[in-house]
Amino acid sequence: MAQPGIDRRSVLRGLLTPATLLGLDATFGAHRTDAAQIGPKDKIKVTKIESFVLKNSWVFVKISTDAGITGWGEMLKDDAKACAAGALEVGRYLVGQDPTRVTHHWQAIHRGAFYRGGPIKTAISSGIDMALWDITGKAFGVPVHRLLGGPTRDRVRVYGVPNAANGVNAMKTILRPGGRAAYKHAEGQAYVESCVEYFKELRRRNPGVDIGVEFHGAVQPTTAMVLIKAIEPYNPWFYEEIAQALNVDVMAEMARKTHIPIATGERIFTKWGFREILEKRAATILQPDICYAGGITELKIIAGMAEAYYTPIAPHNPQGPCSLAASLQIAASVPNFLVQERGDNEYADLLAKPLPPIKGGYRPILTDPGLGITIDENKLMAQVGEPRPYLPQYDKDDGSVIDW
Repeated sequence: MAQPGIDRRSVLRGLLTPATLLGLDATFGAHRTDAAQIGPKDKIKVTKIESFVLKNSWVFVKISTDAGITGWGEMLKDDAKACAAGALEVGRYLVGQDPTRVTHHWQAIHRGAFYRGGPIKTAISSGIDMALWDITGKAFGVPVHRLLGGPTRDRVRVYGVPNAANGVNAMKTILRPGGRAAYKHAEGQAYVESCVEYFKELRRRNPGVDIGVEFHGAVQPTTAMVLIKAIEPYNPWFYEEIAQALNVDVMAEMARKTHIPIATGERIFTKWGFREILEKRAATILQPDICYAGGITELKIIAGMAEAYYTPIAPHNPQGPCSLAASLQIAASVPNFLVQERGDNEYADLLAKPLPPIKGGYRPILTDPGLGITIDENKLMAQVGEPRPYLPQYDKDDGSVIDW
């Protein structure tokens, strides 16, 4: 029995020494899972929020608690400094709160602002949401997908760089014949034909590989429609961001003119943004970014909305290990998951423990508590610095500004 003045948490900390854990392993065998770090009736409070901007523009947020549990999340890499500063401002609300009331906090942060939504505000909510889920999973000793209803699959298909060794057999490409992407309002026939040859050659060099075509919202609709029809006979896996999401009607009109699936979502945020995409059938594959669209809480809702339209999700991921880990938790917990972008990244330069290896093109679901990863803070701090700026790009022929 604990002595007066000593709470259950302190007793557990004293008992769970490395030697004791070795004894537990011997008692319970290899199937023992990590024990909950707090009891079901123990109280836990947020004590601190920190944010870190890396030299490659990735933005991390760390939330600490009085139970010694920390949670990690990531935010939008564009406007990195604004996201990092905004996360610290949320500390005025969140410090002192119970971190396990994740959905409540999402609503409070979103609805507590007079001007709601927008890329930066939603990115801040996303990173904090991720970190709160990480804390909650660690507190109760389970991966996040267990808190979301349990796994719907055992492994997650990934795409990135085709690799015979690990079985990755899916990728996407930007059409860049001669090293130049399409950006003019009406590219000429010679350029269109060179794009077709580029894709045909990519197909020839990667037999049996699913290849998506990334338009990146940078190809103007006048050119995009010509390219869509020209490449269509060679069966691309999907066309991504055939138009900027600022005008969904244009995207929907283009989508009706091809049988190739249209994918979009990396620059769309919250359930309200994806509602219009689904209702107008502007895309049949959704690509929400967990660092930008609203975090784990919101992606679960977006996936549920998409399921009603028989639409799968393929989470966008140009960021770091928290982005991937959180996306994999969603992949493990929703029925309409398609594939994970850049799921073949290993992030050894930021993680204390390697990710489970990819086999046959699939990564096993993450089973460690929380997001399922451990950030090595020394490795992370070594990469903190001035972020890489986003700068305008120009047409070399006439000097006009073009899309990324």
